[in-house]
Amino acid sequence: MGTVLDDLFNREAGGSLMTPTAADVAGQPLDPRVVRTRNDILRAAIDVLTEEGLDAVTHHRLAEVTGYSRATIYKHWPTRDALFLDAFSYRPSGAHSIPTGDLRADLIAELTMFRLGMERQQLDRALAALAALSTSVPGLAAVRDRLVAEGERVLLQLLTPVAHGADLEAAMRMLSGSVLQSALLHGYLPGDQVIAATVDLLLRGLDARP
Repeated sequence: MGTVLDDLFNREAGGSLMTPTAADVAGQPLDPRVVRTRNDILRAAIDVLTEEGLDAVTHHRLAEVTGYSRATIYKHWPTRDALFLDAFSYRPSGAHSIPTGDLRADLIAELTMFRLGMERQQLDRALAALAALSTSVPGLAAVRDRLVAEGERVLLQLLTPVAHGADLEAAMRMLSGSVLQSALLHGYLPGDQVIAATVDLLLRGLDARP
């Protein structure tokens, strides 16, 4: 999943949260004030989600946090489902490491970037909420799949030359899971030594294949 960070909204990189679609614009110039309003509220939605939990993300709470009226928030998102769909749909891609050609070092760097997202943006909480919501919010499963594909893009690029089929899938799960499952199931993130050991175990396993 390797993506991250300032992850959900890439603020430190100065990225823009919202990329209006044709449906948003409907053939008309999009008012920058509308973009700013929507961005403010969508950022706040993810902040509240990661800091206070899924149940706290309500129109009332977002009005308190952002200073916008509930009427404004309801105008853009009549339901919580619509709000969640946009909050995850409009986030930019997270940061990745830049491959150098050294497979071991590149895998360690990518997992370290993933861990950085957990540290800075509580990405594990956002991903857990996304997984839960994907079963009930129409359209969000497709958003989840797109985010996962982008998040795993660099790992896939690095591993495809050395693994295929089930081996490749297992390798992807092993690497991303070493960070994500540690955060979700154990409540802490892996240190540098654990990340390096995970990569070394994987590479030794691939070398030992019959």
